[in-house]
Amino acid sequence: MINAQSLIEHLTELRNRLIKALVSVFVVFLSLVYFANDIYYMVSEPLQQALPAGATMIATDVTAPLFAPFKLTLMLAFFIAIPFVLYQIWAFIAPGLYRREKRLIAPLLFSSTLLFYSGIAFAYFVVFPVIFMFLTAIAPEGVVVAPDITFYLDLVLKLFFAFGVCFEIPIAIVLMCWTGITTPQSLREKRSYVIVGVFVIGMLLTPPDVISQTMLAIPMWLLFEIGVIVGGFYQRKASQAE
Repeated sequence: MINAQSLIEHLTELRNRLIKALVSVFVVFLSLVYFANDIYYMVSEPLQQALPAGATMIATDVTAPLFAPFKLTLMLAFFIAIPFVLYQIWAFIAPGLYRREKRLIAPLLFSSTLLFYSGIAFAYFVVFPVIFMFLTAIAPEGVVVAPDITFYLDLVLKLFFAFGVCFEIPIAIVLMCWTGITTPQSLREKRSYVIVGVFVIGMLLTPPDVISQTMLAIPMWLLFEIGVIVGGFYQRKASQAE
């Protein structure tokens, strides 16, 4: 049983790790805040390129030109600081893990960071140009396309999170196989349900157009297949170590 002193030590360690994680985000934010407007322009470039000639983005709120770039910069600071944040999580839980568990989890933390960044990059470089070109092209005749900068920011942050989190599917599958919640064979038998599920998730997390839904659903399905393959390896490793 954990005594009171041990519990206090754990809570103190957790607090210190959380403070370090928050400080890392704040430090990155301070280093980027001077370039907030440039960062916003870079993120809005896929939409800017898709706008009709002479069209521009607008700000319907008088405070939006100030707060929209700052909000984006804060979120970017969090994205950049994710490796250090995950390290703090790892440093907190590592003392309670066996050597075998450390060998299994350490690569997963690195892979989860890489996959999260990959999801964001896929959204920005592949998905955004396609969906914004499509959405601006279907505007009815006589309608001037002039997106609001705050609404645009909310949309792209939602898509960044959606693609970043959904690209973590292989990690989730590996963890489920490793802990014995499921098996690769069981997941293969449910493949048809998974395919339907990823399209439903794509419909819920993306704008209401078929293109963006499909561009999220197909990578999710492929990542599911990768996760099943890698999960089989981790399952074998776990059973061999028992």
